[in-house]
Amino acid sequence: MITADSPGEGFGATFTVRLPLLNAQPQIKPIKKLRQPELDLTGIRVLAVDDEPDACELLTVLLTEYGAEVLTVACASQVIANLKSFQPDVLISDIGMPDVDGYTLLEQIRVLPAEKGGQIPAIALTAYARLEDQQRAFSSGYQRYVSKPLEPEQLVRAVAVLAQNQSEPKTIG
Repeated sequence: MITADSPGEGFGATFTVRLPLLNAQPQIKPIKKLRQPELDLTGIRVLAVDDEPDACELLTVLLTEYGAEVLTVACASQVIANLKSFQPDVLISDIGMPDVDGYTLLEQIRVLPAEKGGQIPAIALTAYARLEDQQRAFSSGYQRYVSKPLEPEQLVRAVAVLAQNQSEPKTIG
């Protein structure tokens, strides 16, 4: 039912709308647990490089929230310089950076001795999302590939897996 009322010209009007109530009970569905079991990066050191300040901030906030110790830098030369003082468990590198891209950066890292970071597990984080780009990342020495836009749990899981694999004893045989 709809009614209208006005005290007179120039005083506006009040409209009232009354709707009948439904006699149906709302269906309450149990909420499924949406998140995967908690991921924990406590004790894992991550060195991340991205030329976009917002991306660096996002990586820092995200990985720190999961317990990682994070150092973010803005270019490849800062990665090489910081490997001397910050021994990371995992490297996350943007591919499309000016001057030195992520592929060249990883080539520069891989020629370093292992004790200076030459064997650090690496994740390519990139907006280049074609299959060819993924294959190039792997053939360049990256162990994981995460495309942008970033899915936070996918990146956190990749960091956890690489760090765990690095800490497991290797057997040759």
